[in-house]
Amino acid sequence: MASWADFREMEHTRLGYWIKEAGDVTSLPPLDADRDADLLIVGGGYTGMWTAWYARRLAPDARIVLLESEPLCGRGPSGRNGGFVEGMWTSLASMRGRWGDMPALAVGHAAEAAVERIAAFCAEDGVDVWFRRGGYLEVATTPAHDGTGRAALAACEDLRVPDKLRDVTAAEVQTRCASPEFRAGVMEPGAATVQPARLALAIRRRLLEQGVDIYESSPVRRFREAGDGVEAITATGARVRAPRGVLAIGSAAKAAGGPLRDRLTVASSHIVITEPVPDLLEKLGWTGGEAITDGRALVHYFRTTPDGRIAFGWGGGRIAMGARLHGRTEVDPDVVEADRRHLLDYFPDLAGRRITHAWGGPIDASPTHLPAVTSLPRSRAWVAAGYTGNGVGPTNMVGLTLASLALDRTDDPTRLAFVDAKVPRVPPEPFHWIGGEAIRAGIASKEEAEMAGHRPGVISSALAGVPKLLGFHIGR
Repeated sequence: MASWADFREMEHTRLGYWIKEAGDVTSLPPLDADRDADLLIVGGGYTGMWTAWYARRLAPDARIVLLESEPLCGRGPSGRNGGFVEGMWTSLASMRGRWGDMPALAVGHAAEAAVERIAAFCAEDGVDVWFRRGGYLEVATTPAHDGTGRAALAACEDLRVPDKLRDVTAAEVQTRCASPEFRAGVMEPGAATVQPARLALAIRRRLLEQGVDIYESSPVRRFREAGDGVEAITATGARVRAPRGVLAIGSAAKAAGGPLRDRLTVASSHIVITEPVPDLLEKLGWTGGEAITDGRALVHYFRTTPDGRIAFGWGGGRIAMGARLHGRTEVDPDVVEADRRHLLDYFPDLAGRRITHAWGGPIDASPTHLPAVTSLPRSRAWVAAGYTGNGVGPTNMVGLTLASLALDRTDDPTRLAFVDAKVPRVPPEPFHWIGGEAIRAGIASKEEAEMAGHRPGVISSALAGVPKLLGFHIGR
């Protein structure tokens, strides 16, 4: 096994490997004077930047102002995630149950189109963001999870889109990645991976080239619908006023007084990445660039890099009360140690190989496990969140919808089912945090027992079943 000396040598920060690998970029100055704009966007992650990207195309002469709290766009979850570029076909059964057949299909096709637009962006941009279309595998790793992905596969067949997902036998899974724990599953052939921080910086650069005004290190202290528009006031007191606004602030929408404080759970997800191990990837047969997840509710996700590293993440981090996003939400040695143990469970031949970096960050998890766009009371601004760790592709889809809404268009993107959809409410704090942590612990205990081949305890099984009783959806 990896030694504790190796574990201590690992670089464990809140920013992580992707952002470091993407290289140094000079930050833009903060907003230091009042501005008027045609569209105000708060948040410089994927959602905010894709909104600006499509708004520029729909209204080439519009004055677009984007405010980002970090010193650099993309330094939040957009630059720190696993880099899976998926559609939403693995969520088709869930979408169908929430919205009905045709609305679910429309979102599935829209999400698939977003993957293709990202592929086109990467090809046209001329910047290497490691875009690789290796497909996405969702596999069972214990008999208790056999049948993983089958509900989505059945929904695709029922709704006559059988080519979007396909059944993958255990034997085929082993030819793609021969982990001793991998069983059968499903595959989304059109999915890809990227280096997420490189992608964020590429979008940022293109927006600047196209005249979008971006102000970094400009946290917004107050946002309101005022008069015939919206207004944002930054930490320096500078203001931006515009007829329409977009809040693309992710987990911060859960903050006290935030627009989605009763519609989101904020949890943490942590990633470890190995030193280059191309020899092991060759031995595993994992040379096709496949993105992979297991069938757990507290999902493990893993992919490879061009230099032969394995990035391995776990969505089993702690629940954050309200929007307290720092501290253990981003740097949690206990969760990282669990990541390391789980990594060796799946890939025992990594024993003795170094883990070079670890990092974490918040996930804005929706009770439906689906993204949502919500209009504020006067319908002069919209807020988007709820990607639940699967946002690289869907943020592009949602960005197109937000751009259309903010420019007062009525078109197919504005009619998608996630716009002002009914979402179950979460309890107020601290009850939400107390209950969420109990449920998380129950699910984790149940899944650890299943992985060990044991029968889960009565209490952990009961806790794991609570979300379904409340109408919440955990997992795909």
